[in-house]
Amino acid sequence: MTEITRTKRNLGYPETARLVKRAVECALRAEGVECDYIVDVTLTDDETIHEINLAERNVDRPTDVLSFPMNELTPGEFDPGICEREPETGAVFLGDMVISIPRCAEQGEEYGHGYRREVSYLAVHSTLHLLGYDHMEKEDKRLMRSREDAIMEILGIGR
Repeated sequence: MTEITRTKRNLGYPETARLVKRAVECALRAEGVECDYIVDVTLTDDETIHEINLAERNVDRPTDVLSFPMNELTPGEFDPGICEREPETGAVFLGDMVISIPRCAEQGEEYGHGYRREVSYLAVHSTLHLLGYDHMEKEDKRLMRSREDAIMEILGIGR
């Protein structure tokens, strides 16, 4: 289950919520996640993501997406047995993601591929972080980028 929340009254984003949910679900299927899961997604503005970035990471600026994994997972080797679970349903808690909607619009235009691809890409990117992927080291970055590209192709919105 992918929970989509929106900060600030009347932000809405129903179409964006559908795009994000589709991207998260596709990424999880592609990574072999076959159990019930919980991913909390917050769609927000630059001001709110800036506040979260400062509070959680001590980085004093807005960003496009933040990922907060609940588990320490090995990329490409999802193991539900080591994950936190929701007590009543047994669903695996994967973590939280926060996406800045204005940043998606700006970057989609800047990179020339549009809003739809940008928001989907950021949701895939964040989902992979929740599953243990990272891009700090060169080889890790290569692996993560290859998975992102493959999942975006499955979504039908590759490069």
